Amino acid sequence: MGLQCGIVGLPNVGKSTLFNALTSAGALAANYPFATKDPNIGVITVQDPRLLKLAELVHPQRTVPTTVDIVDIAGLIRGASKGEGLGNQFLANIREVDAILHVVRAFDNDNVVHVDGKVDPVRDKEIVDTELILKDLETLERRMDRLRKQSKSGDKEVLRELSALEAIYKHLESGKPARSFSGEGGELAIANAQLLTGKPVLYICNVDEAAIHTGNAHTAAFQAAIDEEKGTMLLICAGIEAEISELPESERTAFFEAMGLDEPGTHKITRAAYDLLQLITYFTAGEKEVRAWTVLRGAKAPQAAGVIHSDFEKGFIRAEVIKYNDFTQLGSEAAARAAGKLSTEGKDYVVQDGDVMHFLFNV
Repeated sequence: MGLQCGIVGLPNVGKSTLFNALTSAGALAANYPFATKDPNIGVITVQDPRLLKLAELVHPQRTVPTTVDIVDIAGLIRGASKGEGLGNQFLANIREVDAILHVVRAFDNDNVVHVDGKVDPVRDKEIVDTELILKDLETLERRMDRLRKQSKSGDKEVLRELSALEAIYKHLESGKPARSFSGEGGELAIANAQLLTGKPVLYICNVDEAAIHTGNAHTAAFQAAIDEEKGTMLLICAGIEAEISELPESERTAFFEAMGLDEPGTHKITRAAYDLLQLITYFTAGEKEVRAWTVLRGAKAPQAAGVIHSDFEKGFIRAEVIKYNDFTQLGSEAAARAAGKLSTEGKDYVVQDGDVMHFLFNV
């Protein structure tokens, strides 16, 4: 399944530097607002050691990881919801992504200008939230006007959605994002209205090297600010990530050790994005190819088959499943089959993270 995350934030918080590190796509990173005017789109490979282990055992002709599309969306400013800066374009870009990676600046450096003159990640978050909420209120007003006209027919579905949207509108007016709304019918109504603040968010605090492990006063204040919405925050030094992305693989381990890191922060971002969107990975493993596939948590076997090809889902008969740990401990599909560790599952089987699957179908 396609997955697209959009990097948002105020200008000059390190978005494009982080994007470069994630994708090595070479987005323009400059010390002035609107260095990024059009959304840069890159693809990052999801690092999964399980895929490499399976490839070591199977020796396929090729190994294919799953990927995530990353969109570097130009910086928002006050008034974006009314078209200030390049607001309308930016907000349209945000509407297209599945999840938001909200980058805030949490480091002091007089050589890097701040669009509002002073580093304050809590204020920066509030600026972005306010602009997205204002746009959502505008979206809801238009949608509720249409539904009110339709409700005259007495359609119960229309009336239910209208009731949910009116409650969501009040929630937004109180300064809270749509994703924190828990009222009846809210999830479907938010999805139908494509509300910007209904999208899941991962907060990324861009810190300096000194704060990468323990944070600083800025990150402590920011964590307190997102506690109410149960937000997830990662500490990332975009400068370090940029250095790592430029190093050859042979030199990265020594760099990690010198910095006291066990892996690039970009790997943590990818995993956190997966958790945010409730995604899991299953594998197919054969002589031609060992491959990772992405499905929503809770997906059933036919849906997982459909990720490979729609015909697999239409003509689904059954799935043969080996648990990852059984496959790696026994060393091969044949050994797992002989040990009774291969199960045959039908249409109601719920796919588990790490399953090694083979689908039988007939169209």
